[in-house]
Amino acid sequence: MNPTEPAVATPAGPVQVTTPAPREVWWDLAGRDPDLAVTQTPTWLDCLCATGPHRDASRLYTFPGGGRIVLPLVSRGRRPRRLDAEESWPAGWGIGGPVASAGVGPDEARAVCEDLARRPALRVGLRLRPQGAELWGRAARGLLRLEPHTTQAIDLDGGFGTVWRDRFHQRVRRDVKRAEKAHLDVEVDRSGRLVPVFQELYDRSIERWAVQQHEPRALARLRRRREFPEERLAAVAARFGAACSLWAAWDRGEPAAALVVLRHGPHAKFWRAAMDRDVAHPVRATPLLYRLAVEDACAQGCRVFDLGESAPGSSLEHFKAGFGAVSRPSPRYWRERLPVSAAERGLRTAVKRAIRFQDA
Repeated sequence: MNPTEPAVATPAGPVQVTTPAPREVWWDLAGRDPDLAVTQTPTWLDCLCATGPHRDASRLYTFPGGGRIVLPLVSRGRRPRRLDAEESWPAGWGIGGPVASAGVGPDEARAVCEDLARRPALRVGLRLRPQGAELWGRAARGLLRLEPHTTQAIDLDGGFGTVWRDRFHQRVRRDVKRAEKAHLDVEVDRSGRLVPVFQELYDRSIERWAVQQHEPRALARLRRRREFPEERLAAVAARFGAACSLWAAWDRGEPAAALVVLRHGPHAKFWRAAMDRDVAHPVRATPLLYRLAVEDACAQGCRVFDLGESAPGSSLEHFKAGFGAVSRPSPRYWRERLPVSAAERGLRTAVKRAIRFQDA
């Protein structure tokens, strides 16, 4: 039985809050939310809790007229409440934010943001998807601080023929054709069998990033493995099952590149990529895998292919734009009772200066 908190008076009327949100309600709303992201599903929360020090703190808001909103949320389960962090989602886990079937108005959005701002946790955070971000941003104004973020996605309407012809840039089509002439061996795995191949390529990527960023290899391995521990991909593959596609390419038997795509309903999401640049780049293995993954998403009936976050003006944004990805705001709103994040940023900056770190 999920505990229900006392009703809260809001401009939308008395709101009943249940936490954790009942899964059957969450899945029901997820099935009727036309813009639901893969990372807003209970499956994603389960992956997060299985591979980190988090627990389910999701909240169901029930309004007088019968409207319901689920806010995906996790907390750091072992901390005292006043030292806790309640976020939707933590850094590195992508877009969270409210899930609703339809018809969320300003009063309902404001009620959710007021509840989040009142939470006793040291830090609260809310990462929004592009759809509806303006409404929720107005609701959060004066309660939570804005942190801009940008997400890029490919519109798949019209099918792959349209995407290839009208949205892929000429240079990307050229790279794909070059890869096809190289006769690479490509495989897609929906069972988790190729997880070790991805991990091998990810380890090689860490080595490359360390050199690029002038970072000691031991520190790079420690930092990257903390961000993405080895067991995380296996956990995601196991929980998503056939909805987790791991694409891999080999050149003459040598692993070249791999990427992971997740899917829920009409929404496909690129999640992770890794490569051995010395093997992959000459034969353009990575563009080929993206092309195949996008074509597969179209065949699965997806309407959007989410390529994730990129810094405006970055080389990564330019790379994704080559596949027709369009940038849209997906802001984060947050509040802290003590300036913990500022202290963490200051410490990271000092360490970067000490090792002459160079952001890629």
